[in-house]
Amino acid sequence: TAVGFGMDPDLQIDIITELDLVNTTLGVTQVSGLHNASKAFLFQDTEREIHAAPHVSEKLIQLFRNKSEFTFLATLQQKPSTSGVVLSIRDLEHSYFELESSGLRDEIRYHYRFNERTRTEVFPYRLADGQWHKIAVSLSASHLLLHVDCNRIYERVIDPPETNLTPESNLWLGQRNRRHGFFKGVIQDVKVIFIPNGYITQCPNLNRTCPTCSDFLSLVQGIMDLQELLAKMTAKLNYAETRLSQLEDCHCEKTCQVNGLIYRDKDSWVEDDHCRNCTCKSGAVECRRMSCPPLECPPDALPVHVDSQCCKVCKAKCIYGGKVLAEGQRVLTKSCRECRNGVLVKVTETCPPLNCSEKDHVLPENQCCSVCREGHRCGENSECKNWNTKATCECKNGYLSVQGDSAYCEDIDECAAKMHYCHANTVCVNLPGSYRCDCVVGYVRVDDFSCT
Repeated sequence: TAVGFGMDPDLQIDIITELDLVNTTLGVTQVSGLHNASKAFLFQDTEREIHAAPHVSEKLIQLFRNKSEFTFLATLQQKPSTSGVVLSIRDLEHSYFELESSGLRDEIRYHYRFNERTRTEVFPYRLADGQWHKIAVSLSASHLLLHVDCNRIYERVIDPPETNLTPESNLWLGQRNRRHGFFKGVIQDVKVIFIPNGYITQCPNLNRTCPTCSDFLSLVQGIMDLQELLAKMTAKLNYAETRLSQLEDCHCEKTCQVNGLIYRDKDSWVEDDHCRNCTCKSGAVECRRMSCPPLECPPDALPVHVDSQCCKVCKAKCIYGGKVLAEGQRVLTKSCRECRNGVLVKVTETCPPLNCSEKDHVLPENQCCSVCREGHRCGENSECKNWNTKATCECKNGYLSVQGDSAYCEDIDECAAKMHYCHANTVCVNLPGSYRCDCVVGYVRVDDFSCT
């Protein structure tokens, strides 16, 4: 089709043909696609390594070099409620181009590099629904277009992606690397095209420069609708100006309601249970973790987290058999002993009975009593992770350990740390474990991250 439009075949790369998937057996099976003009393959087994050979990677690197315009095309049918990477061009550590479809959050994500840093554009869209879809991502300098099924879904201005790939770069299909991002479903017609508006090769009907009669009539009707809307908006504006003139003597402010208490704008308070200083700013609550002074303990002590205190304190350490124990940690010898004020004290309490089989017993580090798998006690914002010889706590997504102790985790302020995707005309508002993008006054929402 691309050749039919007069396109130079040297300016495109057919990924499925170049990867020679017909001779690949592990995790990939040839099946019927959306059409029979090209081969389609089912990606299902996570034990697979579908990446380009060295000569294909070199060809791809040369094609991307100093290019500012390219389009990624694919036809796919993704298994419902699954997440995976459709295509990834990356070196050992960084992605230069990666298209990911999350069926868990109904998002299409585009990962790229700018100024030696990884950037991500998130597009709310359900691609993992078990149906066939055509997807096209077109880049022209800092202009990004996303087409799904020949419909222009999103159009954004982004930082211009880096296209000078490193010699170690490689192309992966249906996965991010050997272990992560496995796509589950059928993929067909995967291409990268290095011409302006490359999506036209997938959707020829979009290549129209002059309007048809039907287009012209639609434009005329649209102008009439806009004139009617303008008249209504003018009337509403006149009414609003009249009302505003009556409210000039009023003073309004946005308040914050937290746990049944109402705080006025710019009021501040302390959340002792989360060790945070909070402030009400224009109806949004902004919290910052309390900063703890540097703690320098003497040689015979270690910093430890103490209940009801936000900052660690120095407690005398214990040494047994060359192993250093902090306050509250235990060691199992002939009996159980606990470090208290620098002395190993015998613990007389008995271990509670476990309601699981012996093969599911796990001995947590620095404890005397075994626990069942998934039974390790962690804080409300952390979760237990069972390993072969011990169970540990890890912070949930959106949370950070308190003073290095992952049993106690606090919310990450994505807004203050600039770890968000809020675009222009929005204000980032921090939420427990997450955030949201509110529109600036006078703007209306386009998607979860953009306003106009």
